[in-house]
Amino acid sequence: MKILFLARSLGVGGSERQIALLAAGLARRGHDVAVATLYGGGTMERMLNDTQVRSISLGKVARWHLSGPLWRLWRLFLAERPDVVYAFLPTQTVLAGLLLPPWLPTRLVFGLRASNTDLSRYDILTGISYGMERWVARRADLQIANAVAVRAHAIGRGIPAARIVVVPNGIDTEALRPDSEAGASLRRTWGIAERDFLIGLVARLDPVKDHTNFIMAAARFAQTCHDAHFVCVGEGPEPLRRHLVELVAAEGLSSRLIWAGEHHDMRAVYNALDIATLTSAFGEGFPNVVGEAMACGVPVVTTDVGDARLMIGDVGEVVPARRPDLLAEAWSQMRRRLTEDGARIRTAARRIVEQRFSIEAMISRTEGALAATCVDGPTKRSEGDVI
Repeated sequence: MKILFLARSLGVGGSERQIALLAAGLARRGHDVAVATLYGGGTMERMLNDTQVRSISLGKVARWHLSGPLWRLWRLFLAERPDVVYAFLPTQTVLAGLLLPPWLPTRLVFGLRASNTDLSRYDILTGISYGMERWVARRADLQIANAVAVRAHAIGRGIPAARIVVVPNGIDTEALRPDSEAGASLRRTWGIAERDFLIGLVARLDPVKDHTNFIMAAARFAQTCHDAHFVCVGEGPEPLRRHLVELVAAEGLSSRLIWAGEHHDMRAVYNALDIATLTSAFGEGFPNVVGEAMACGVPVVTTDVGDARLMIGDVGEVVPARRPDLLAEAWSQMRRRLTEDGARIRTAARRIVEQRFSIEAMISRTEGALAATCVDGPTKRSEGDVI
């Protein structure tokens, strides 16, 4: 197949990494693959340097810089004439649905990645994109959700259920694996002693990730666990970062919480943690950080968002969103479990990822879905189908 991916960028992020992994994997299997991005120069583009994937930047440089990039996208569709255009996330799905010339035989595929998004926390353009996606979705031949929760949410928004399939994300278990030496080295860099108990949140600074929940739970946990330390890995808008830093100071955690910023050695990051946590309030589908931490043999405590509960089974702890009191209790419970049965929990966590969420499984499932759509036309599946 000739496949053209469309994404906002290939910057740092879970969706961006999945696009790069999927594009590279399909290219390895002999498909002609290109990735077009509105904004070029993203960090994840490096993952494609030694592959057969072609990277195409549409040259967008600012939010309201529209006419040139949109014209180039339309011309790209005509020049490439791909078998499949696979667009990710609402703005790109809407653009593909509107600009893909209807006379081309190209199949249009939408990538759905989020559930229960709280649009009140974002600007009006984000809300418009989500609303338009529901309308444009009727043109798509196939929609691939990365989680059962994402599919259910899409159906609730009015997107036709018969054309939505679920393909869970893939986790790179070769790159992300237990590595005590890498973890110990990073702990020393952060000034965390071997005897300290470290809980980490790997997430960009964004309302969906609810860092406030993490900070308030940390304040409670620190009152009774005097060896506890915390780390936040990720970046975001400076105003939000300042607000969170002020909250940390107000809760008396400045000496016990590290702002690590972006970090490119994620194997070291996860292996440095005693517990990885996800504190999101909404909007998650397949939370990559849960699978990545588990691949490193690190136990996870997570809020009940997206498919997190389905991913961790009985080897983690799940709590309601926006409940820092319950989150702190779950950390305590997981610490007790690690003391009693830590080796089994760590081994079982990695085994789940190896058996259910490998990269090759994601590539194979996606390849099959795209090929079937090219041959048979619009996909029609029964509700709940996972491939």
